[in-house]
Order: sequence, then structure tokens, then C-alpha cells
Amino acid sequence: MAADKEPTVIKKYANRRLYHTGTSSYVTLEDLALLVRNGEEFLVYDAKSGEDITRSVLAQIIFEEESKTGQNLLPIAFLRQLIRFYGDSMQVLVPRYLEMSIDNLTREQHTYRDHLSKAFGATPFGSKAVEAMEAQTRANLKMFGDAMRMFTPFGIPGAAADGGTAGQDKAADPARPAAKAAAGEDELNSLKREMAAMRDKLDRLSTKS
Repeated sequence: MAADKEPTVIKKYANRRLYHTGTSSYVTLEDLALLVRNGEEFLVYDAKSGEDITRSVLAQIIFEEESKTGQNLLPIAFLRQLIRFYGDSMQVLVPRYLEMSIDNLTREQHTYRDHLSKAFGATPFGSKAVEAMEAQTRANLKMFGDAMRMFTPFGIPGAAADGGTAGQDKAADPARPAAKAAAGEDELNSLKREMAAMRDKLDRLSTKS
């Protein structure tokens, strides 16, 4: 099987100009947006430092698209909640949840287009379309919550309060200081509380949806 095509390298210079190394020409954010729509992968590097700045450039493209009339994809409520997640204990879960949601939508977009077109013709934005999207959101929340419950080892039946390993560790190393064992138990209990809090937040989000 042939190897996947390497991402195109785009270099950004101090004057904010973007240089496409594949075509040896300067490009604009609109040109990069077109590359994304055409499925072409690219990486953007700062020409001076060599730092990967792909994320910030993609964010700029989204900002440019959102500023166009009729092009808004990101609801204000979503943007506000996204800002609130920065620095929150849930921050680590947000990227993966968003990836799962957009992956599901991408995989099913042709099915959605077909069903909506047949049901609503040229105006596929009726109440049934909204209900379908809401159902998909609820399914995403449930799937993500189930994944988190499978990820955490604290819910395994028969496991001891210390994760089922403390007794084995003590038997293997009876000379381990009691203070170290107590510290480890405190840390484990703290992790349990954090995971429980995360599961509660996921359940509340699922209920709201």
C-alpha cells in the first residue's frame, strides 16, 4: 500500500505572508481555507523560529469565515461555554469530545444530506432536522460518558479501595515506609474524587442536552 502523502509545508514570515513550499508561491488565508475544503493536509511553521503554528493559523481561518455574513457556524452560547472550559478540570476532556462529535458528523453527513433532502427538499431545516441533530448530540454525550467510565479503573467490581494493588505492594516490599503508603493512598483518593466530579459533569451535560 502506498504511503500517505506528506502534509504540505506552509511558512509564515514576519510580514505575515504565507509561503506555500509546494507551489513556491505566496498564499492567503482564503487559499488555505480552500486547501482544507479540498482535503489537502498542510502544516504551518514560523519561518524564523520553526515553531508549528498550524493551530493558530486554522483559528485565524475560522475567525475570517465567521466574520462573513451568513457564514456563522459557532453559536455565541457555544463560544462562551468554550471559554469557560479553559482552566477548568474538564478542559482535558473537551478536545477529545469535540473530535468525536465532529468525526461522527463527518462520517454521517452524506446520510444526513440524503435524508433531509428527501424529507424537506430544498429547505432541510425543519423541526425534524433539528431533532435529528439533538439526538446525535445526546448520543455523543452518552458515548463519551461511557468511554470515561470504561477508562477509569475505580469502578471495577471487587477492587479494593486502594485500587487493588496496595496489598500486593506491601507484601512485595514490607519495608516501605508507612508515610509513603499513606501519601499514595491520599493521592489515589484525590484522583477518585476528580474522576467522580468529571462523571457528574458529563451526566449533567447529557441531561441538559
